[in-house]
Formats: sequence, C-alpha cells, structure tokens
Amino acid sequence: MFKHILVPLDGSQLAEAVLPLAASLGETLPAMVTLLHVIEKNAPDLVHQERHLTAAKEATAYLAEVAKRAFPKKVKVDYHVHTRAVPNVVDSIVLHAQRDFRPDLIILCSHGRSGVRDLVSSSIAQQVVAESTIPVLLVKPKEAESPRTTFHKILVPLDNESAHDQSLPIAADLARAYKAEIAMICVIPTRGTLSGEKALAGTMLPGTAAAYLEIAEENARQHFQEHLKDFQKAKIPASASIERGDPATVIARAAQSMDADLILFATHGNAGFEAFWRGSVAANVARRTDIPLLLIPLLRD
Repeated sequence: MFKHILVPLDGSQLAEAVLPLAASLGETLPAMVTLLHVIEKNAPDLVHQERHLTAAKEATAYLAEVAKRAFPKKVKVDYHVHTRAVPNVVDSIVLHAQRDFRPDLIILCSHGRSGVRDLVSSSIAQQVVAESTIPVLLVKPKEAESPRTTFHKILVPLDNESAHDQSLPIAADLARAYKAEIAMICVIPTRGTLSGEKALAGTMLPGTAAAYLEIAEENARQHFQEHLKDFQKAKIPASASIERGDPATVIARAAQSMDADLILFATHGNAGFEAFWRGSVAANVARRTDIPLLLIPLLRD
C-alpha cells in the first residue's frame, strides 16, 4: 500500500486542490508526504494568474507553511526545493520521483487550460506513469471548492477478462483503510459504439460482431463472480455491474450516479501509454467528470 506520497506544488491555489486528499491519505493509511517545488529556468512571472515562485528561499518558506497548514500533526511531512533552475520541470519531477524520493504515489492537480488533456499533453502524468511504475492520483481544481477528504465508494472499471485486475489489490487496501465500498463495472460496447477495426468488422459482419459482444458479456459476468467471492471472503463490501454502450460515457455517468469518490483505473505503461491517452477510456472519463482518478500502471512482463 502507499507509504510515501509525493506532492509537486507550483505555489498556486489551483495546485493546492490536491492537499486535502494528500492529508487524508497521509493520516489514514498512514503515509509520509513529501512536498516538492522545482525552480523553473526563465519562468514566467505568473502561474495560473498568481505570482510564480522563482526564488529558492521563498519556495522553501512556502512549502514549510503548507506542511504546517494543510496536514495534521500526526502526518510526517517533508519538503524539498530543487534550487537549480531547470528548463523542464516535468523531467525534474520524474527524475526526483525515480531517483531520490521513490514514492508509492504521486498526487497531481490536473490544472491545464483544458483540464486533464492539457495536463497529459504537458506530459507530467504521462511521463511518470509511462517511465515508472508509480501510481498517479489526478485531482481536478474543482476539488478545492468542496474537497474530498475520504472515500466511501470506489469505482473500478475492468475489462471482461483479467488485463486490469492488478488494480484490485490497491482498491481493496483503500477500501479497508477507509471502510469504503468497491463498485466494479465492465462496459461492453454496442455495435454502434465499436471503434477502429472492430467498428469496421461490426459493419461488415454484424452477426459475428453481435456474437462476439455476447461472449464478452458472459466472460465479464463469470469474471465478476470470482472477484465478488474474493471480496466477500475479505469482508469488503463490493458490487458489480455490466453495462452496454460507449465505455467512457457509461463509466462517467455511473460514477456520477453512484456518487463515487474515486475512479481507479489500471493503465498500460511504457510506449503504450501515449496511445492510451490519445483515445483511452480513462482519458475520456477524465474529461467527463470532476471525480479524482487513480491511475495504476500495469506491471510489465
């Protein structure tokens, strides 16, 4: 489970949207928290319409104040300022994460101009997940208005087989820590929502496509029964549902209707992650909801 959390901050109120969840995780799990600020070379005067922290002394004082203000005394909080100005803040964050701090979790605010899409385009989350095995928790700036400080229901989208099952142990650990319920969901496309080569096959061979989707739904049903038995043995409240339609639309709608506090996705790391974000279900869900997303990189063979 998460024992060390890295929280990069740029000094803006938007970035501070991550702090309530970071404090909650630090206290509940419990976990150590490291706050990080990287001095940017030739930095602009403003970041998110606020004064940019470009002096090491000022940045250190800021992180010290955040550590005192935003975290309970029982949470161990450290902070670090990368004082040598760097041209690429993203690369510095990734390097610190991999070489120096080795956290179990990185929490980032998705405060790009167009939301999570800009964040991923700027490659903070993309590089961290693609180049390491560190999970990333993405928090929307809206969380600063009514921040979540606990998890009651965790939504875990799965495929109809076992490719994303590596996310379930983390979901189980979080559910135990917060006494939360796990809601698993598998969305089987309809012929009309198939994409790419599958959409072409569905048009040319509608009967074959329909049979394929029926088999996928039956596989998902059997798959979920096994997981429900495991959660029952572990005394973790859990439910499962199988839906039909566009996966991202259905997942985002389900998360909203059940008032989920977290959506937990397994992700394909390494070279596949860039493509994953271009047209992935997780990226499309992120654009449709303000609920925090926890991205768990799949272990490589």
